[in-house]
Amino acid sequence: MFARITGAATRGILVALLIAMPSMLLPVSATESPEIIALMAILGGVLTFAEYFSNYPSFVEFREAPPLNRMRYVAAFVMIGALSLLVRHSMDPTGLTTLVQTYGTRLGAALDFAYSPVQLTVLMLPTETPTDSLQMVRSAAGIAYVVSALAIFGFILAIRIGNWPVANGAFNVWVNLPLFDPTTGGDVVTRLQRDGRINIILGILLPFAIPATIKLASGLIDVSHLTAPPMLIWVIAAWAFVPASMIMRGLAMLRVADLIAQKRRAVYAHAEALQAA
Repeated sequence: MFARITGAATRGILVALLIAMPSMLLPVSATESPEIIALMAILGGVLTFAEYFSNYPSFVEFREAPPLNRMRYVAAFVMIGALSLLVRHSMDPTGLTTLVQTYGTRLGAALDFAYSPVQLTVLMLPTETPTDSLQMVRSAAGIAYVVSALAIFGFILAIRIGNWPVANGAFNVWVNLPLFDPTTGGDVVTRLQRDGRINIILGILLPFAIPATIKLASGLIDVSHLTAPPMLIWVIAAWAFVPASMIMRGLAMLRVADLIAQKRRAVYAHAEALQAA
């Protein structure tokens, strides 16, 4: 019980820290509505604590199948932290912000080629956007996209080399996929494969579709507000993290489907061996 409480509390604190990080790193002048941010951080921490303290899953997937959620958290932490330091550089430059800004500029320039997600993200801004803001968006998009790609690559290594999730023991579908009902909708393996492929396809397309959607909606919303420091951090982070998380979820579901299929083949082979004997 004590270990469960400690683990749940630690996770809740880490989630609250993640939500509050931009406000903690940015200068006070750039922080908007700190009371709302503090409330959201507390709410996120409480929800995370309640999820991991409970014996019964509710909405967090793969909570008993590390390191998937840990890799997601690390990716989000690095992404939001780096973007916060990048935005802070224009207001309160330090040695660390200069380092982030330098690498961000290089990554943004390298990934800003024709029809790339980074280029589409820059093009979604109004033509009258200042050059400094365009450069910041390009650098932020480059950093976020590289971090998300590294997270996906790391999870692929965990599957191929680390033998995820078998290396952690038996995989409980109900605990790790609480929103997936294995009793409805046909064969479980087929449904997992279908859902996994859909998640991967959507994850690949979203970095292209989100900037296009925002550009089309520019007549309804003021896109220039996206360059405001807190908004820039969260929009770029969501633009990169959500698709990466969907791809990782799709890979995980395909892996689970493959394990179930392997288990079935082993059971069938054992039954045939018994009949032949």
